[in-house]
Order: sequence, then structure tokens, then C-alpha cells
Amino acid sequence: MNEKLKKLHQLFYPKTVAVVGASNNPSKLGYHVMKSLVNGKFAGKIIPVNPKGTNIFGLPSSISLHEINEPVDLSIIVVPAPQVPAVFRACTEKRVGGIVLITAGFKEIEDPQGTQLHEEIRKIAEKAAIPVIGPNTFGIVNYANRLNATFTPEFSGNPQGGIACISQSGGIAHLLSFIAMRENVGFSKVIGLGNRLNIDFADIFSYLAGDDATQVLMCYVEGVDDPRRMIAHLKEVNKKKRVVVYKTGRSQVGDRASLSHTGSMAGSHEVYLGAFRQAGVLTVNSTEELLDTAKVLDRCPLPGGNRVAILSAQAGPGIAAADLCAEAGLELAVFDRETQAQVNACLPPLALRSNPVDMGPAWYNAEALSRLIRAVMEDPGVDGILLLTMFASANVDIIKGMREVLISWHQRKPVVGCILAPEGIWDTQIIELEERGALTNFPTPERAARALTNLLKSMVLRQKNEE
Repeated sequence: MNEKLKKLHQLFYPKTVAVVGASNNPSKLGYHVMKSLVNGKFAGKIIPVNPKGTNIFGLPSSISLHEINEPVDLSIIVVPAPQVPAVFRACTEKRVGGIVLITAGFKEIEDPQGTQLHEEIRKIAEKAAIPVIGPNTFGIVNYANRLNATFTPEFSGNPQGGIACISQSGGIAHLLSFIAMRENVGFSKVIGLGNRLNIDFADIFSYLAGDDATQVLMCYVEGVDDPRRMIAHLKEVNKKKRVVVYKTGRSQVGDRASLSHTGSMAGSHEVYLGAFRQAGVLTVNSTEELLDTAKVLDRCPLPGGNRVAILSAQAGPGIAAADLCAEAGLELAVFDRETQAQVNACLPPLALRSNPVDMGPAWYNAEALSRLIRAVMEDPGVDGILLLTMFASANVDIIKGMREVLISWHQRKPVVGCILAPEGIWDTQIIELEERGALTNFPTPERAARALTNLLKSMVLRQKNEE
């Protein structure tokens, strides 16, 4: 691990954190940063820094960084922009390991003074070789050590998982995180790059390539100053981790908005997309698709091909999923003789027994249901399974009938589901199946089908990247 990556590790895994600009006043960002660290139960030591020297959140504060009599691994800065250069100099004298600069008012603003300040603090940080996340960022979260270095305490409510959310937009990162909470999707890290003083996408990609807690990189990109460098690092990390990117700025309006938001032009959208494809990286077209794809990449094995079996407890959802699969270029698997014979034995002649399969007549027969599902899973001509079940009072026990076969199968091929009921009926059973690696579930058949489609696209792109 080179020196820069070592320092990034220190930034994400600090033992001591100093909050410069800490406050007991809820109208100050320094209050919310302290609340995030304290309520998030950060495993290390928290030192508030405030010129008044009062207790903050029940912790004794220091008047300045110089007053702290121990090493500081991470400094979170939330003072006004004109004060930041002085704080950076104090950080260099203190030999701080890394900085999260939440303060805005640098090159993203129209005033030329913002660009001058940006350049001044960049030179200070570069001379001291201090990695800086920001400025103009909401911060970072590392779920492995309960480090919530943001102004949003609610980030701590996300479950821990294998997805690292890397975003140029605080709003998008918050959106993805809050949806993830509702849908029980686990994150390893949340990283708000902000205006990228000296840490850009490329640096984060290199760091996360060696991060054992991260399996999937979920990236929201507006624009970067050095696209070639980003793509080169992305190509390398894609060999070790699974990656999905949502790139905005397709329109001229979006391009201009990107400049005012992050200080970088979005650039030609088609050129970016072509570069991502050449790097073997999957791209998507919405925040919903971004999170769904990251979830399926984290929880499912890559399929061996593009042949899909659709098993639906009602015909309609199966047909909707089949349409989307066909539009995406997936093939409906043709069952071999043995599989078709098993399906025929489990269902009456009036049911749809070829692919997609209508499992409705097997609602009340757990043995037949399990036999049917296992036969389709074991068919060598099937690469992935869509399992769709909508609740009806008469099929309330259907998950019990599927549970054992799904858990014992443990996704030797990807199993993507849309199993849905009113709140409180199947919730616990679905969570158990997901947490035990039996399937990955989505709230609509279209989202399930698109997620499986993107799992296949990711496999194809990775293969091309390895050639």
C-alpha cells in the first residue's frame, strides 16, 4: 500500500477524531457533526475543537488543534471558508492524518475568491501530503467502525453490507441511503467527494480495491477534471470489485449545473459512457436502477449465461417480467425433458407449464412447489431465476413451502425475486431469505427483471474487460 492509500486508510479508520468548529448550537453544522459521531457510537476518541473551550456534547473541548496532546488521525472541519487556510496550517503542524472538509465556498462559487481559497488550501494539503475529502461535502461514513463523519446522524441507521456509495452529490447520497434503509440494503461506506481538493474518484477507487469490507462500488458521477485517470483506475478496480455507475449531465442544462455544483463540467455524456464500456463497467439511467443494481451485484453470483427461468405464483407478473427480459436481450430458457416432466407432474394441464411457469395451482402443495423450483434451478439450460409471488389470503403459507429449497440451494445460480405482501405479513420471512443468501428481493417484477438483466450485463462487460 503506497503512502497515499495508507493515509486514506487512516482517514477511514481513525482512532482519534477532532471536530474543528464543534458546537452545542443546533443551528451550526458543527452541532450536527458532533451528534453524528456521538449518536453513531464511533469506536474511537472524539475531541471537539472550539475557541470557547466549553464542554460540547458532554465532551471536554480544546481551544485549538495545537492544544490537543495526542495524535489526531482525522480532522473534520466545519468553520467558515475564510478561516480554513489557518486551520489547514494547524493540521499540517499537528501532522493530522486526514481531513474531511465540510465547509463550502470554494471553486464551486462564482466569486473568484472561492477559486483562490481553493488553490491556497490545496497547496497546503499537497505540501503536507494530507488527503482531503471535500470541500463542499456532507462527509463520509464507515460502517465497519461506526464512523459517521457527516452532518446527518441518520446515516448511522443504515445496515452494514458490502456496497460503497461514492457520490459527488450530497443529495443523491442521502436519497440512496434513505431508500436503502427502507429496503434493508447494507452499505460498507458512504463517501461524499464534494469538490475533490486532492482526493478524486481515481484515488477512492484505488483505496476501495483493497478494502475487504467493500464488494460493490456504487458511483454517482457528474463531472471530473481528469477523466482518463478516473477510467484507468476504474478499469483496475473493476477486476477486483463489482462496479456500477450513474452518470448525469446528458443535457446542456445538466452540464452547466454540474459546473456550479461541483466545479467541473460534466463533459460529453456519450464519450463518458463509451469510456465506461471500454473499462468493462456497467452504467445505469436512474438512482433507483443504481441502487437496485448495486444490491443484486452485492448479493448474487454472476450468471453463466443469459437464459432465464420465470416462476410466478400468478401469471400477470410473470408476463410483465418476460416482456422486460425480452427487451433487454435475455432468453427465456427452454427446459430440458427431465425438468419439463417434473414441472408437468407438479402442475395441472390448464396451467402455464412452459417458461414462464404459472405456479398458482401449487399454492397449497408445499412438496410440489419445492420439487418444481428445484427442478428448474438444477436445469443446466437455466442461468438465472426470477421468482415472483404476490400475496393473496389463500397463499399466505407459500413462502414456507419455498423456504427450505431456497435456503439449501443458496443461489448456486442467481435467484432474484419479487415477493410482496402488505406490511407485516411476509416481512420477516423475506428478510431471512435475503440475509441467508437465498434470494435478492425487489418490490416490482420490472425492477426484479431489470436487476437480473444488469447482473448479466455486468458479467458480459467484465468478460470483455478481461480479454
